[in-house]
Amino acid sequence: MYGAFRKLNGVGIALVLALVTAPLQAASVSDRLRELVGAGTADDEILPPERAFPLSVAPDASGVGLTWDIQDGYYLYREKFSFAVVEGDAVVDAAALSLPRGAFKEDEAFGRVEVHFSPLTVEVPVIRNHAGELPLRLRVGYQGCKDGSVCYPPQVQELDVTLPPSPVAAGTVRSAGGTAHPATWGTLAGLNGAGLMANLIAFFSFGILLSLTPCIFPMVPILSGIILGGGEHVTHVRGFLLSLVYVVAMAATYAALGVFAGLTRFNLQAAAQAPWAMVLFSAVFLLLALSMFGLFRLQMPVRVQSWIAAITSHQHAGTFRGTAVMGVLSALLVGPCVAPPLAAALLYITQTGDALLGGSALFALGLGMGAPLLVLGLSAGYLLPRAGYWMESVRQACGLIMIGVAIWFLGRVLPGPVTLLLWGVLFLVAANFLGALDRLDGAMPWRRVGQALGFAFLVYGSTLVVGAASGGDDPLRPLASLADSGTAAAAQPARLPFKRVSSLAGLQTELEHARAEGRAVMLDFYADWCITCKDLERETFPDPRVRARLTDVVLLQADVTAYNSADRQLLNEFGLYGPPAILFFDVQARELRHRRLGGFLDADDFVAHLAGAVSS
Repeated sequence: MYGAFRKLNGVGIALVLALVTAPLQAASVSDRLRELVGAGTADDEILPPERAFPLSVAPDASGVGLTWDIQDGYYLYREKFSFAVVEGDAVVDAAALSLPRGAFKEDEAFGRVEVHFSPLTVEVPVIRNHAGELPLRLRVGYQGCKDGSVCYPPQVQELDVTLPPSPVAAGTVRSAGGTAHPATWGTLAGLNGAGLMANLIAFFSFGILLSLTPCIFPMVPILSGIILGGGEHVTHVRGFLLSLVYVVAMAATYAALGVFAGLTRFNLQAAAQAPWAMVLFSAVFLLLALSMFGLFRLQMPVRVQSWIAAITSHQHAGTFRGTAVMGVLSALLVGPCVAPPLAAALLYITQTGDALLGGSALFALGLGMGAPLLVLGLSAGYLLPRAGYWMESVRQACGLIMIGVAIWFLGRVLPGPVTLLLWGVLFLVAANFLGALDRLDGAMPWRRVGQALGFAFLVYGSTLVVGAASGGDDPLRPLASLADSGTAAAAQPARLPFKRVSSLAGLQTELEHARAEGRAVMLDFYADWCITCKDLERETFPDPRVRARLTDVVLLQADVTAYNSADRQLLNEFGLYGPPAILFFDVQARELRHRRLGGFLDADDFVAHLAGAVSS
């Protein structure tokens, strides 16, 4: 009987102990779950980026298909994607790359941002230099957030893929419609995805523009001597045919240069991924522009010119064969005058690896340049435009265009405001050439039209300069930053007096100081690209109740915007994937892990949370 009682009593004691310790055990389990989750609110798990945005790869002959299976409640920024081939005989065709449209998300700190909430597939086309099986290493960059919570640092993955053999020739890619188009025009602004005929028309038009410069005039006496040198009466038809042979021979000479440029296969897009290449290309175009303004002259050596002149003197005027030879020699003799724009065209063509396209484009350019000479042959010179200042203006316009190309290259490596300033200066220079502020008493109507255009350039250029000075970077909205800063200054919230820590050692030092002073610590992880961090700074931290509750708390902030090795070490130390994350430490410098925050709380909820996170 006594034994049974003892047994029953033991069971009762055990039951009582279980009931008493159950809440403690539950609390321990709950804390353990929070530790496993890491940063975040009490019931909100935060996935690591590889689980939040799992990436799958599907290579094919024309490129690489990438699919992000974006989880519910997470999103990727559309503007944060980047793609580059870092190993392999190919390059990403940036011009043919097309990202799907996303949903717009309004944010007071970042404005209107475009994001993807649902699974996303991106086809990354490549320009391949041979049609066989092609191994590549593709570097992919992207960035995303959990809605209303953590924002992940920029993610970069290098993927080893093998493209199967391509049914199209090297140097081409497949368009979305399944047809092959030359990769040549992936770099040419305004010709992206255009067909062969559109490209030929563009180069022909560029040739006509060059024909309006003084460079064409040395060819006029040469052609006149050919047509009239025979001493016999020349009909309009024969004059036109002789001019046509002369122009075709000249264009064929330029076409040979185009074929050579195409065969070199210098991949401009691959080189353009390096900042030094951007600076080099900009310098080349700037030098070519300066030559168009007459600061220096590109010409053949005197010895070569004498050799060409000797050959010319032995040609018989009025014969088709002699005319063809003269056309070739004239292209070589007068070519240096148009060397700057010609070099610009060749620089673009060399990245194609397509000799046929390069030759066709330069042939069209030569035909455009020779168009006035055909008029000369048909009209015996009566319809040829008169030389004058306007031709110098055309050449200067070509120089300004080349400076614009140089700025466009530099815009990839310079800060946005600096690029905007360069565009502003360019428009101001153009306004000066157009005589925006000149006095035009009794001027011709076309001069007044030019001055009106120059005045418009003057106003726009001045606006760009002011926008750049205020930190703007958008040529279409140059004063947006000025307007935004004025609005923000009117309602600038008071900031918490955070002390920045930039390394794990620095944080440990600050925690030791706080422990010596017997003060609690709040550590805020922040980044410029973190939307929720901005929301906390703007809406929660400035609240007077929050500031009053944190009066005697040491406030530390780790800015992980750069996401360098020190930033990653800080995040890894606490098992964090990215900001925002707010950690609390007691007066003994021990973290209260169950009080972590990994998302947005308004002022009311944050004050309530502080009541249990920091001691009075």
